[in-house]
Amino acid sequence: MNFQQLQLFRQQAYQCLGLAKDATFELADAAMTTRHVSCLADVALNPLFRRQWSSIYEALQDCRPDPEQLMQLYIKQMSQVERPVLAIDHTAWLRPHAATLKERTYEHQPNASPHGVPVGIGQGYSTIAWIPSSQESWALPLRHERITSWENPIGKGAQQLGQVCQSLEHRPLALFDSEYGCATLLEATATIDADKLMRIRSNRCLWSAPPPYTGKGRPKTHGDKFKLNDPKSWWKPEQTFLTQELKRGRIRLRQWDKLHFRATAQYPMSLILVERLEAETDQLKTQPLWLVWVGCQMPPLNEIWQQYLRRESD
Repeated sequence: MNFQQLQLFRQQAYQCLGLAKDATFELADAAMTTRHVSCLADVALNPLFRRQWSSIYEALQDCRPDPEQLMQLYIKQMSQVERPVLAIDHTAWLRPHAATLKERTYEHQPNASPHGVPVGIGQGYSTIAWIPSSQESWALPLRHERITSWENPIGKGAQQLGQVCQSLEHRPLALFDSEYGCATLLEATATIDADKLMRIRSNRCLWSAPPPYTGKGRPKTHGDKFKLNDPKSWWKPEQTFLTQELKRGRIRLRQWDKLHFRATAQYPMSLILVERLEAETDQLKTQPLWLVWVGCQMPPLNEIWQQYLRRESD
């Protein structure tokens, strides 16, 4: 996006902000360029915020951005992309001391809080973003919404994915972390026109397709059990690929087809194992990466795992 396109984009976004547009724009610029924000005064002292202190409260109180208009504006930037890559994520904003804040819920933190407890009280947010290129380190949020007390991250993420896909011209690839790697997500997104690549935890179990019906008794729903953390339960993969990465060293990829979660036998998946055969010096042995693909046509094995890394880099 060149400078003229960026200016046009800012003008169009300006019209979607509701009241206090100017103050909101300057507040956003100041917030993005202030290294450490501990209070509103830090933002007010930023040179990009050229207004009085009271304008911060005016912007926060009066600005009501139209999420639908903003999403449509962002999607216009994706019209030339043949296969958009979307990342869905759940983040927590802990507010343990805000007793009067409504809709606080118990939120899990990937990294333990200062007290050593991975669960805290606050509010959860669900974000779906477009990742434009593997060579760039920025992403464009299409939806960023709070998860209410009667919702959950998987349901909210599936709802946002459905809203975005209704406006896309091309079938996207949606990337999920291990929080979403379960049968519930497959059921929630079954009718959405999108391919899915999700990470799953290494303690999960999958099942193969059932054997042919023998004509006696009830037909079986599941075949052999595949325990991710038990190599003795694995069978020969459909594909194996070795590659050499400049930063990661030797990588071994293995793929098993026609597996499923126990609760969603009707949705077959491809399981991919990514292993680093050479650990970096002075570091612990890296853990294997387990990915699951659900979609129409999976890219080549040596490419699909790098698609997931686009999510990790953002």
